[in-house]
Amino acid sequence: MTNPDRTGTAILLSLLALVLFDLMGLIIKHLSVSYSAAELSAWRNLFGLVPAFVALWSARAWRQGVRNWHIAQWPLACARGFIVTFAQFLFYLSLGHMAFATASTITYANALFMTALAVPLLGEKVGWVRWSAVLLGFAGVMLVMGPGRETFAPIALAPLGAAFLYALAGVTARRIDASHSTALVNLYSAGVALVTATALALVMGGFSAINSWEDFGWIMTMGGLGGTAVLCLVASYRMTEQSNLAPFSYFGIPIAFVMGWITFDEAPFQDLFPGALLIAAGGLMVIWRERRLNRHSA
Repeated sequence: MTNPDRTGTAILLSLLALVLFDLMGLIIKHLSVSYSAAELSAWRNLFGLVPAFVALWSARAWRQGVRNWHIAQWPLACARGFIVTFAQFLFYLSLGHMAFATASTITYANALFMTALAVPLLGEKVGWVRWSAVLLGFAGVMLVMGPGRETFAPIALAPLGAAFLYALAGVTARRIDASHSTALVNLYSAGVALVTATALALVMGGFSAINSWEDFGWIMTMGGLGGTAVLCLVASYRMTEQSNLAPFSYFGIPIAFVMGWITFDEAPFQDLFPGALLIAAGGLMVIWRERRLNRHSA
């Protein structure tokens, strides 16, 4: 049985991760006026390596002196980093052109994509309840994107693509043997993401000169927030079952809305609702079904 005290701590850590990710997103939107999405992805991964090393060195095995850098499934860990790079690029690109809350909300389709991808990549059986949830969630995504509205722009496809790639990265991580250290897998992925993002930035025109020490401070903070958010998620996943945490992930939608409203004076009510509610409802249906299946198989 899951320790209720540890579950409560895990929930708090997962909520903290949401806030940190949104703060990182706000900085990215602020910096996107002067720097490209590819550049910001590279800087994010560079400074995000610091928390990744902290996570590795704080792992129990490393504290006990068992310091094996090898992962048998290293191609999967590296592939995850490659996929994450392009997910970041698309999401960061959308933040520079869309309302913060709108872009963030569309990326919550990743939970629905993960359900669909679990069939061909993990061999899972998905019944009509979860497929119905996926369709309900996608209906919500379409409402938020608004194809057919005068305000619709093709850039709305960018966060949807990011959601798909984040889901693909998540499914890829689930295929890696659980015996491997999560911190070491994360370090492999972060390192590959840094190399790939740097190459992408160079191909797309190179790096801009950093305008000021203030911008450099924002860039370092962006990477630190993103890396620390990943640490919080890793810690929370180790404390309790993911199904206990998943329902709280949708708190990110109102958090993103409030942050975008306060910081950029954006209040896209008409774009977000009722689509955001359908996205959350679809995701919660998936979670409810998985918890029922886990309870019956216990």
